Amino acid sequence: MTDDGTLSEEARERLADVVRLQPTKNKELQEAWGLESGSEVHSYLEGELKEYYYRDDNSLIRATADAADLVDVEPGVESGDGDDGGVPAVIRVPELESQVFAVVAGPDDRSESVVSVLNKVRDAYDVDPPVEDVRQALQNLRRKGVVEVIYRTVPTFRLAAQRAEIDVEISDS
Repeated sequence: MTDDGTLSEEARERLADVVRLQPTKNKELQEAWGLESGSEVHSYLEGELKEYYYRDDNSLIRATADAADLVDVEPGVESGDGDDGGVPAVIRVPELESQVFAVVAGPDDRSESVVSVLNKVRDAYDVDPPVEDVRQALQNLRRKGVVEVIYRTVPTFRLAAQRAEIDVEISDS
């Protein structure tokens, strides 16, 4: 932190890493930041970012809502190289969102309704999530920039880019 209480450029960049990589561990941040040890990560977090992060019930590092707003980064999203219209290269999502991502219509296909996606999830994974959970998963994926909404009689969804362009990692949340 600077003398006036604002974050330095390095601290803002590292906070953006915490937001993007969450939920994360010291080791992952150590690698991202080029530090020698997990204890250096802990010291940096406590010294520079204390009010912007916390550890969850599984001791994983997470950013506060204020941190995400401050750095304007979507949690669990790693940016691509910028030539793909802003579609992230990696997203970290809960299992249902990864299942929805795997079955939703591709970018060149006709977009589909929430119920259609729900039925595809049921068929592909032999699970029966509530329709509201699938709707929420689609909206979360839309906010991450990997699904787009097409408004017809009802909102419909499809991928914003080819599935192969985005790595999906299942988070512990």
